[in-house]
Amino acid sequence: MQATANQHLVDTQWLSEHLNDTDLIILDATIGKTTTHTSANVCIPGAQFFDLKKDFCEPDAPFPSTVPTAKTFEKGCQKLGITAQSTLVIYDDKGIYSSPRAWWLFSIMGHPKVFVLDGGLPAWQAANYPVTNKYAAPKALGNFKAQLQLENIRFFKDIEENLLQKEFLLVDARSAGRFTNTEADPRPGLRSGHIPDSYNLPYTELLENGKFKSVEKLKKVFQPLLKEKRPLVFSCGSGITACVVLLASEGILPQPKSVFDGSWTEWATRVAAD
Repeated sequence: MQATANQHLVDTQWLSEHLNDTDLIILDATIGKTTTHTSANVCIPGAQFFDLKKDFCEPDAPFPSTVPTAKTFEKGCQKLGITAQSTLVIYDDKGIYSSPRAWWLFSIMGHPKVFVLDGGLPAWQAANYPVTNKYAAPKALGNFKAQLQLENIRFFKDIEENLLQKEFLLVDARSAGRFTNTEADPRPGLRSGHIPDSYNLPYTELLENGKFKSVEKLKKVFQPLLKEKRPLVFSCGSGITACVVLLASEGILPQPKSVFDGSWTEWATRVAAD
């Protein structure tokens, strides 16, 4: 299926060759886009908009990007025509940024065939493949049934208890400056810093020219974590780029892996600074 070393990735050539497959559904998971048909709103032909911030997060949650209920996720998927037989290819317009979050959501909701386009829209355009400014409409109502796998999510209580139990290692995907409190957090009123005993691995260290680095280079970046025997829990600002690190680690880090959904935003809101 895949045309890259990571079994959860496909490249632009593969997508171009399979663009007209009947079971293919392409999803644009770019954060901040709308479905408006403008020359600036470029997308891959046949793509539909996967709205991470509106349709695929819990609307009444106090923290951004919160994992939706299975019912909410299922309803959004069915509107996009998604079935269990669909082959899903997800991309974003930064190369690799928010598309791994959408991949992870589908993974924890039980969809069997979901992939990320390595390099996203920039790689597609760099290869001179066609684009359009109009999202496709679903062919029919989908029948995908979501089954949320809670073991793949960690919550505030888990992180709090781990300070004493140390059952897993928390891996923080934010920049070193935000982690060490030497640069301001981009969210107004939110302090920088990090959860005690966490390990900083900025997601940008895993990328090169908007794509994931080669397996050989990724292994070097992940070398310190290869020695870790405990399960890994990935965190970031609000649960988006944590999924970049998780996806990059697939096939390299053998430990059980999950995501702290509330991430630093929840921790810094609920726990006072030392």
